[in-house]
Amino acid sequence: MLNYPLELSFKIATMGTRVRVVDAPGRQVAYLRKKKFRLKEDVRVYEDEDQSRLLFRIRADRVVDFGASYAVSSPEGRPLGAVRQQGVRSIWKSTFEVSDPLGKKIGMIHEENPFIKVLDSLAEAIPFADALFFNPAYLVDLGGERVLRMQKERSVFESRFRLDRLGDFSEDEEDLLLASLMLVLLLERDRG
Repeated sequence: MLNYPLELSFKIATMGTRVRVVDAPGRQVAYLRKKKFRLKEDVRVYEDEDQSRLLFRIRADRVVDFGASYAVSSPEGRPLGAVRQQGVRSIWKSTFEVSDPLGKKIGMIHEENPFIKVLDSLAEAIPFADALFFNPAYLVDLGGERVLRMQKERSVFESRFRLDRLGDFSEDEEDLLLASLMLVLLLERDRG
C-alpha cells in the first residue's frame, strides 16, 4: 500500500505529458509519459522516470476517446479493470466509471463541483489566474463508499494535485484507482 497523501504533478509547457506521483515521504512511486499525436491511447506507467520497472498499462478500446473504455492491466498482462468516461454526462460534470476485470461496475470518479472546473478552464486564458484561484477536486467512490479525493493545488509552472485517502481498498483496487486517476488527469488536461 502507498503512503498517503500522494502528489500528482505535470509540467504545463512540455511536449507530451509527464505525470509524476510522489508519496508522503517524497519517494517517487509512479511515472507516466504520454506521447502526443497518438491515434489510440496505449499508455505505460512506470515506477520512476528511468522507466526500468513497468507498473501497469492503460489501453483505449477505440480511437475516439469520447466514451472510450480504457483497460488497465498489470505488467504481465493480467487485467486489473477498466475506466470509462461517461459520454454525454461528462460534458458538464466529468464522470468516469471504474469496473473490475470482469467488467462489473465497482466505482465512480467524478468532479466534486463542476462549476469550479468550468471557472478553472476559463481562467487558463488569463496568465497565472487558474493557478491562483480555482482548484477543482475529484472524488472516488468504491462500492458506495468515498475512498479518495484528488484536488488541484495552487502552482504556477506545473499542475499539481493532492490525493488523500478517505477509505479502505485492496492493493489491486489501489493499482486500478491510481492508474484511473492518472488517466483522468491526462483526459482532463486534453479537454482543457
